[in-house]
Amino acid sequence: MRWEEHDHDASGAARMADGTNAGGDRHGQPAPTIAGGTGRTDYCGTLRAGDIGHHVVLAGWVAKRRDLGGLIFIDLRDRSGLIQLVFDPADNPSAHAVAERLRSEYVIGVSGVVSRRDPAARNANLPTGDLEIRPTAVEILNESKTPPFYLTDEPAADEALRLRYRYLDLRRLPLARSFALRHQVAKIARDYFDRLGFLEVETPSLTRSTPEGARDFLVPSRVNRGQFYALPQSPQIFKQLLMVAGFDRYYQLARCYRDEDLRADRQPEFTQIDVEMSFVDEEAVMHATEGLLREIVERTDGRPLRIPFQRLTYDQAMARYGTDRPDLRFGLELQDLNAMVTMAPMPIFQAVLRDGGEVRGIVVPGGAGASRKKIDGYADETARFGAKGLGWVHFEPDGPRTSLTKFYTPDQLTAWGTATGARTGDLLLLLAGPADVVRPALGHLRLQVATELGLTGGDDLAFLWVTDFPLLEAGDAPGRLNAVHHPFTAVKPDDAALLGVAPLACRARAYDVVLNGIELGGGSIRNHRREDQMALFGAMGITEDEATARFGFLLEALTYGAPPHGGVALGLDRIVMMLGGLQSIRDCIAFPKTTSGGCLMTGAPAAVDRSQLAELGITLV
Repeated sequence: MRWEEHDHDASGAARMADGTNAGGDRHGQPAPTIAGGTGRTDYCGTLRAGDIGHHVVLAGWVAKRRDLGGLIFIDLRDRSGLIQLVFDPADNPSAHAVAERLRSEYVIGVSGVVSRRDPAARNANLPTGDLEIRPTAVEILNESKTPPFYLTDEPAADEALRLRYRYLDLRRLPLARSFALRHQVAKIARDYFDRLGFLEVETPSLTRSTPEGARDFLVPSRVNRGQFYALPQSPQIFKQLLMVAGFDRYYQLARCYRDEDLRADRQPEFTQIDVEMSFVDEEAVMHATEGLLREIVERTDGRPLRIPFQRLTYDQAMARYGTDRPDLRFGLELQDLNAMVTMAPMPIFQAVLRDGGEVRGIVVPGGAGASRKKIDGYADETARFGAKGLGWVHFEPDGPRTSLTKFYTPDQLTAWGTATGARTGDLLLLLAGPADVVRPALGHLRLQVATELGLTGGDDLAFLWVTDFPLLEAGDAPGRLNAVHHPFTAVKPDDAALLGVAPLACRARAYDVVLNGIELGGGSIRNHRREDQMALFGAMGITEDEATARFGFLLEALTYGAPPHGGVALGLDRIVMMLGGLQSIRDCIAFPKTTSGGCLMTGAPAAVDRSQLAELGITLV
């Protein structure tokens, strides 16, 4: 990251106009005293060659200590980085005596002059690798027990131990950098929306339970026994009401809560960059979102980002990539083999096509000759999606080799290769069955193959809009349908007539933004007329009485001149994860939960006193 080009350095610390960082004046002034660390003039990682000869005061933690039988070397760490301290008994016996007592993670303050290292001792891996400080004074501000794990850039300890001691884990510089990036992304978003005339408005954290896709976290009310608040899954309804209120342009860095199964890019509590606008269509919302993401990328990464982003409809994404959040950094697109398999009357393929299914495949570059064990492993992966039987064709120098030889001639199989772009040395894998099984199974296999071939690495940023999602999908209860996005999304005008007769055929005015196979966020144009919202509820199987009981305040608001409106919500944690090259959003959330939803540091969730439950009128079963 090119932090130096911006208002904040790698630590997130603002540089003052006079060139100092956090603690005040240093150039041309008498050497300040340490004074318990309060006289700090600089952060360790921000010192550069231009600081040589200046007297500085630093404070931080002992990251590493090396005693060379006289000279003692200390790597001093703060959130910005490291600087080397050199204690020589010939220079300053009293400072050297204190250095002999220093151990890992002791907190110290030092004062001294910035010097250039011997060229033979420079560390090219550190921004401060050409510098060192020979302290004139050192003070131990606090001692430390031996940490339960080494605080290195690449931790050897397992994640559970590091989460148990998260306050120590956060001292590691990669995590410090991820939080500096998170701060910068949040600041860029606020500045961007302020410049465009948006108002930042806070919405409630205690609301009522509404069906928005995931389970709610419920909060019992003491003064209204038997009734519950819910923590918001998103500010969806509130931001729509702000549009009814005439606020016109709203944004918020909103805390959201969802009681759902967790994974690397999902936590029970997370932060959205939440946006809503009045008098807009899809194009306006998408344009504003692209402008924000371009500014974030260019200011944090230094690379130009071209807009508009590529777009695919939901149907196109599923047909070509088997997923609604495809990674476009590589090809390996799904191939339509329906016409190819009709070259011969193979019974299985005929039955699949007759039942409305399809035959699709992917080409594995250089995969010809893969072992039977390897192909069986691929088959096991696709079986997880309900796929039955994985076909294969090896395109070898002597011609195609396949288990389908009984039905297809070598010339026909060679035509398959031409149609799919397979070359000599490639492997064609194919599945037959219902589209909603074949496509996701091959989409998963596509990602596995790409990972094996090393196609998912690198720092390319392949942004994509996916549009025209289905409006509704089958629900769990008979006669009920669920909203694919949320139940306030408008139907596309061309499909409005289908809502009462063929609701599953309706497309939504919804859009998701995807980066390298990860959904960063999504949004939609909303229903701004009560009759349109009630028509959608009716298609979902929600009765008028039920709709009034759950959403009466919104439905009434729509009758008071609600403007056309729409918005988007972007996952702040996911943006930072992707731009920072992190493996999990836990690396940019200060105190995250485990995959089971627990906090190993505090022990949450935990049992509470029976007296607390009695006060709430709750009995545990």
